Amino acid sequence: MNVAQIRAKRQGLSKRVAGNSAAEVLAMAHKLMESGPRFMAYELVQHHPAALASLDAKKLEALGRGLNSWDAVDCFSCYLAGPVWQSRQISDSLIHGWARSPDRWWRRAALIATVALNCPARGGRGDTPRTLRVCRMLVADRDDMVVKALSWALRELSKRDPGAVRDFLKRHENLAPRVIREVNNKLTTGLKNP
Repeated sequence: MNVAQIRAKRQGLSKRVAGNSAAEVLAMAHKLMESGPRFMAYELVQHHPAALASLDAKKLEALGRGLNSWDAVDCFSCYLAGPVWQSRQISDSLIHGWARSPDRWWRRAALIATVALNCPARGGRGDTPRTLRVCRMLVADRDDMVVKALSWALRELSKRDPGAVRDFLKRHENLAPRVIREVNNKLTTGLKNP
């Protein structure tokens, strides 16, 4: 099945479980993670208000166990981690712990979680301090998956607070060249790669 077919299947499942408890939906999500694409499980939780509202640090990290690709991390962070962080169901210290992880995927997850803070389509209203705190923690990281995530986090924030992003670039000259290039492009042209 392609993504559109999987998403249509998830939408049907979401309708069927709309009246189920948060615990039942989380159990279904864990089963889906074992047998299918993670994004389907993450979307199922995201689109069940009670399940999403029930997430705390322990439940969230259980859903993130075994992250091993950029697409799984991005879905996890955009659909679950970012929104629950934004609503303060989890602490800043949890995200900071991910940023300090030896695991590249958790470091990426910390940065991508900031996207939800700043992206209106994800419910973000803008949060420069929390975003830049995580970005500062990963300025020197040269893992390609983390570098790309840092660029995305700063580009998303630049739509809300371009002055803070310009200042961040000036203060951190040791950023990876990709980050400098893509973020400056976004600030001057509105595009990552004009």
